[in-house]
Amino acid sequence: MNQQMVTLERLQDLRGADVYAQDGEKIGAVEEVFVDEATGHPEWIGLGTGLFGMKRVLVPVQGAAMVENQVTVPYSKEQVKETPDIDSGDISIETERRLYFHYGLDYSEQRSATGLPATGGDAHEAVETGSQEETLTRSEEELRVGKREEEVGRLRVEKWTETEQVDVPVELRRERARVTREPVDQKVGGEIGEDSLEVTLSEERPVVEKETVAKERIGIEKDVEVETETVSDEVRKERVDIDEDASR
Repeated sequence: MNQQMVTLERLQDLRGADVYAQDGEKIGAVEEVFVDEATGHPEWIGLGTGLFGMKRVLVPVQGAAMVENQVTVPYSKEQVKETPDIDSGDISIETERRLYFHYGLDYSEQRSATGLPATGGDAHEAVETGSQEETLTRSEEELRVGKREEEVGRLRVEKWTETEQVDVPVELRRERARVTREPVDQKVGGEIGEDSLEVTLSEERPVVEKETVAKERIGIEKDVEVETETVSDEVRKERVDIDEDASR
């Protein structure tokens, strides 16, 4: 990708284009371009406010690079987020000094006024007849509370194997042989000779087999409890005292 020269015309053509921090994270979009009224050179890029609430966020044009249809600035998202706020289309000397200090840039007290460029007959300096109005801005801090999810613990169920001795009684039959005798007094035919008797003896032996049987099903369920917690902090509010000179 080719970097292009940062010019007022090019920045105005890129209104709405994405602006990225030095680490590649998106921080907003080009919304306004502030120029040095003496030189006409762009000095500050005003970002869209969707990322930082209602705050008007500025980043220097110095060090910015334009690649295709996006702008990259050499600052982190957090540094841009903490930039001093402005509340008008013109940047005062004091505000510009604070901005340069915030971004670590060299500042000259000889700087001219800086503001939004005028287009056609629309001037950014008000011309009044008969009187001139001077204003100040009263601000307040507002407390915004967000939420983030954190891991606070774990529950693990592990299955392991143990061996235990099991005794199971079983009845076993066993055959025994004994010789019986009883007197006989009768005539038999045939001759006297040799003869024999033979029987087979048997007994039962235990036979062991194992089978796996499911006994219990174990699972883990998560329940969500909702509770209300009050977050307290201090916020500052500017107040206005009016000291009127009665003689006037």
